[in-house]
Amino acid sequence: MESVFAVMADASFSLWERIALGGVLVVSILGLFYAAFLAAEVLGKDQGTEAMQKISRAIRVGANAYLNRQFRAVALLILILTGLLYFTAGDRHIAIGRACAFLMGSIFSATVGFIGMNMAVQGNVRVAAASRTSFAEALKIAYRTGTITGMLTDGLGLLGGTLIFMVYGEHAYEVLLGFGFGGTLLALFMRVGGGIFTKAADVGADLVGKLEKNIPEDDPRNAATIADNVGDNVGDCAGMAADIFESYEVTIVSAMILGWASFGHKGVIFPLLVRAVGVISSIIGTYLVRTSEEARAAMKAIHTGYTVSAVVSIVGFCVIGFYYLRFPEASLPGWISLGVPGLDMRPVWTTLVGIALAVAINYLTDHFTAPEKTPVQFVARATQTGHATTIINGIAVGLESSVWAVLVIALAVFGSFLIYQGTNPTYIAYGVAMCGIGMLTLTGNNISMDVFGPVADNANGIGEMAHLDKKARQTLADLDACGNTTKAITKGIAIGSAVIAAVSLFNAFITDVAKFTGQTYEEIVPLLSISEPLVFIGFLIGGAIPLLFSSLTIRAVGRAAFLIVQEVRKQFKDKAIWEGTKTPDYAQVVSICTSEAQRELIGPGLLAVLAPLIVGILLHKEALGGFLAGIILVGQLLAVFMSNAGGAWDNAKKFVEDGHYGGKGSDAHKASITGDTVGDPLKDTAGPALNPLIKVMNLVALLTLPFVVGHETSPNPLMWLIVAVGLIVLGVVIYRSKQESPEVLKWQAEIDKAAAATH
Repeated sequence: MESVFAVMADASFSLWERIALGGVLVVSILGLFYAAFLAAEVLGKDQGTEAMQKISRAIRVGANAYLNRQFRAVALLILILTGLLYFTAGDRHIAIGRACAFLMGSIFSATVGFIGMNMAVQGNVRVAAASRTSFAEALKIAYRTGTITGMLTDGLGLLGGTLIFMVYGEHAYEVLLGFGFGGTLLALFMRVGGGIFTKAADVGADLVGKLEKNIPEDDPRNAATIADNVGDNVGDCAGMAADIFESYEVTIVSAMILGWASFGHKGVIFPLLVRAVGVISSIIGTYLVRTSEEARAAMKAIHTGYTVSAVVSIVGFCVIGFYYLRFPEASLPGWISLGVPGLDMRPVWTTLVGIALAVAINYLTDHFTAPEKTPVQFVARATQTGHATTIINGIAVGLESSVWAVLVIALAVFGSFLIYQGTNPTYIAYGVAMCGIGMLTLTGNNISMDVFGPVADNANGIGEMAHLDKKARQTLADLDACGNTTKAITKGIAIGSAVIAAVSLFNAFITDVAKFTGQTYEEIVPLLSISEPLVFIGFLIGGAIPLLFSSLTIRAVGRAAFLIVQEVRKQFKDKAIWEGTKTPDYAQVVSICTSEAQRELIGPGLLAVLAPLIVGILLHKEALGGFLAGIILVGQLLAVFMSNAGGAWDNAKKFVEDGHYGGKGSDAHKASITGDTVGDPLKDTAGPALNPLIKVMNLVALLTLPFVVGHETSPNPLMWLIVAVGLIVLGVVIYRSKQESPEVLKWQAEIDKAAAATH
């Protein structure tokens, strides 16, 4: 066993450190057991009437069919990349580990998404059933359903990172790159595919149902309603879970890489201990989320659980830092050592900065997307003057929110810099990485809040389609409104964590350039100056990539939504469906969404993998550094803009639907629906998918850096061949994204024929 677990056999690790690592492993497994305990509790609840169960089964079947097809679509690419990763490390032991870790990261990410989504589609009907008798019980079931996914994310992320470190010791960071890349790439596919599916269905359902036919959102006569509910799960549950999981992985990877370079094994073990404390605090906080029948305060209960988890986490890692981060040979100032000789509390302070950043982003996202706040009401007022002003005001809100978000992140990075001011750049980079660790300490709570949203949304849809009584419908509507806010907040956390993780990886990139070139960190940094022409060119190209990526994904949603609109219109022409005496063909709409999402799935992934490699080989390592900087900056600004603009349009619509400015069916309501449908692909497809895109490209740069540096000093014809093939592939991807599918062309021909006949 000692030959397998290098750390446990390494005499440089104290007995306490070995016990602590074993404890971290136990805590990660405890998180998985807690998820299993909650799953058994949720599945034991009442499923309601046969009509409710029938609707829930349709959603579950559609969601599983989509995910199964998606996993089959990406399986071959994952296997190919697993093989290729073997050749990215010179040492055979590391090469095998990196390839296996990539496969493990992919499987873990897929597992989190698949199990989390399956629990969500089984929890929704139980929430709807509980709403008939108890608001408190419905809230508890919905939140605990989300917590299952949250604890899977916590447990599997911590388990993978800890096992790899225990096996590979000081070489763990080289293997962890594969682990992070696997989780990140799967998250990208799940974000892109799930986002296209959910927003094609949502836009199509709203445009025909709400705008053209003036019927409720989840009216069972609308053929797109089941697909819309399926989309909530494959997009928000599976997609967001995989997204946060890979942020969780990548921040561990960057903290361990930089921790080893700065503090040695203490710099690696401390972030693992912080994450273990986070698992325990999430278990405590999430279990305390509950309210009374009298209060019916869902958001207050969720905030209380979050606050409890935060307090437990802060106390926990402060105590660990106080007793563990001792360096007897060091002489440190009082604010660092708290007057204790050799104590270095700087990793603790930067972790606290990360928690403060999470709180600040929560506040900002809530401010710009909550219905009762000024920005959303500013958008809602514009609905009185038409569709155009609604769009204009939403864009303005989204643009402003992006400025404040990037300033808050800049402030957090600056705070981490100040804490390590006067030390070498590696220490400063480690401080930023620990900021990311702190930001995602409460991952269990964050995912619980996110998945709570689609579970409540689906339950509300089931309630409407099954014609539940007025009291139950009000309970579900209240939970749905709360879920919209929690979803928006967690999107902000996902974007912020992506940027912090990417900044940490960028520092790891500089560290690796120094290692492969035999230079120091300080010697490499001046080479990445924006005044260098190649660096600036790389920066420009990197900044353009998020725009191209967003174009690909938004265009895909528009194309799929065209098909959904035509299909729903066709089915509404059936008099029996319109009168409610015949069930629409829900499966046909699910099938359209699935096929269109799969058609568009691989292209954005290839862009993410090939672009950094092409830039690095053609323009060299310095340009690749500028390329990564451009992606981080523009990606963050664009992601926040799209997410918050979409959230503001969505909640402005809900504000109008609550009876303001004429309420449902009014001209203001129609304008708000237009805003919501414009915002849908922004906030739920392109915006969230930029998070994994940023990290995939940073990880690809790290993994391919040896080839980039080697080709620069000794040009290799094989590298030129790879570039040529990569450029051709990207050209095909972009060209294909502009071509209409045969189904679209078929519908267009019928429309043109009908138009010609009328003239």
